[in-house]
Amino acid sequence: MKPLWWMILGSVVSWLCAAAVLGEQVSPELLYGMAGPLVAAVGTWLVTVRTSRVNPAGLTGVMVAGMAVKALFFAVYVVIMLRVLDLRPRPFVISFTVYFIALYGIEALLLRRVFADAVARSAR
Repeated sequence: MKPLWWMILGSVVSWLCAAAVLGEQVSPELLYGMAGPLVAAVGTWLVTVRTSRVNPAGLTGVMVAGMAVKALFFAVYVVIMLRVLDLRPRPFVISFTVYFIALYGIEALLLRRVFADAVARSAR
């Protein structure tokens, strides 16, 4: 659970710093650009950790299904942010892309540890 809080804290602190440096005019775009990838990464992390503890053999199937759900979520999310909330595309897309790459890179590193723990448990 600790990595989850580090992802959230790191995202919020980096958003606050970027908003302070770049100014309030891009703050909403930076916030919404961070929020979508953060929600998806937190959800993925919770489901992955729970599944690895309960059913390690089913983890791949859950991750594949999760990828389809996230693809749909991101498509709907981006359309709502740009069309409904009418956010400025450039700062939103830059923020979204940076947070998406950073959070999923962190998650990939953390998943290595989850997989290693699952393999160690199954070897016992």
